[in-house]
Amino acid sequence: MLKRRPDFFFEHFLLIAGNLKQAAKLFRENVQDLHDTEAYAESIKVLEDQGDQYTHAIFKALNKTFVTPLEREDIMQLTVKLDDVLDGIEACADLLDLYNIQEPDPYMRLFARLVESCTEEIDSAVQLLAAKKLQDIRRHTFRINDLENEADQLYRESLKMLFSENLELKKLIQLKEIYGMAESILDACEDVADVLEGIIMRS
Repeated sequence: MLKRRPDFFFEHFLLIAGNLKQAAKLFRENVQDLHDTEAYAESIKVLEDQGDQYTHAIFKALNKTFVTPLEREDIMQLTVKLDDVLDGIEACADLLDLYNIQEPDPYMRLFARLVESCTEEIDSAVQLLAAKKLQDIRRHTFRINDLENEADQLYRESLKMLFSENLELKKLIQLKEIYGMAESILDACEDVADVLEGIIMRS
């Protein structure tokens, strides 16, 4: 069976995490002004396509590699969960464009900042994983969990606001879907943290 150098997977995890952080930055910038949602959605789609290439490269290598630096299941799970975060960012950017949202509101901005903060924590954690400093990863997984809890609270507050305002039904449905999609990105980030915690526990 074909063997690849042991750091191939770590190198690609770093590429995925960096790509993810860049997408989250674009997403946050998009939400700040919302004057060109189509261009931002297209830019994020480019990054999502790049992320898919990295993901496919990992799965291809996994099928051809006998000795891996982590458990095969951990490599698969971490790859899938990282991809889920990027997919969520792309989907939320698409909703902003699809619904032609013109004015950002405080909830959108706060969700976008939480998403960006989470991807920064993920990137830092993956760098430590590649450096095999597993115990140091925990401060980042704990922070991701804290940010996800903030997102849960923000989602509850956003729904309370929606149903207390005198909004037309179409607008209410659109905003509820956007808030829900944004919150799901943070859930996906927490899934990444859970996989990393599992890797630490089995080390």
